[in-house]
Amino acid sequence: MNVHIAGVPIPDSDIAQGALRFIQKDMPQMLVRHALRAFLFSSLIGRNRSLDFSLELLFVGAVFHHYGLAPRYNQSGRRFELDGADAAADFLSSNGVTKQEARSVRDAIALHTTFGLDGFESPLVDLLHAGVATDLIALYYDEIGENDRRAVLQAYPRERAFKFRIIEALADGMKQRPRTTFGNVNADVLDRCDPDFYRLNFCGLILGSQWDD
Repeated sequence: MNVHIAGVPIPDSDIAQGALRFIQKDMPQMLVRHALRAFLFSSLIGRNRSLDFSLELLFVGAVFHHYGLAPRYNQSGRRFELDGADAAADFLSSNGVTKQEARSVRDAIALHTTFGLDGFESPLVDLLHAGVATDLIALYYDEIGENDRRAVLQAYPRERAFKFRIIEALADGMKQRPRTTFGNVNADVLDRCDPDFYRLNFCGLILGSQWDD
């Protein structure tokens, strides 16, 4: 681990760097930089909270967290988080990582867009969510010092109009599977970007069910 950003060592193990090379084949550079910022923000939050976690596993989780948006999954009928989670778990298993460790990474990716979760045995679930949410909506912005934020952005800058471009990237990865956004924040993305999107309503599904009242 020779490269440090904001005091966080970038994992240089074969598994970590292999994961980065794996996703770089399919993901645009903007999303790769987003993933690396998410890793650094996650790590800084974990350090500030005095949590015990694996930098290597957090790194793999971060770089794979949006892999389900890759074009190869455009026809998938599953949530993009699940496609990315399974891809990460398969990658880790094929590289000799234990089933429990691979599962912790899978859980973190599968749940990274879900708010209000805590109490998981693995801190990776909370940390990956926190890192991604910090880069996208500055949810834990104040848990990271100004100098550390500056160092992260210097290493992996946010592109011009990143806020709009990341929304478009999310929409592009989900527009062919709109039903997978029901019940999660991804519905907000298609609601904004796809004029033909029809948002399912949970109350409507209850009231319109075939059960006799």
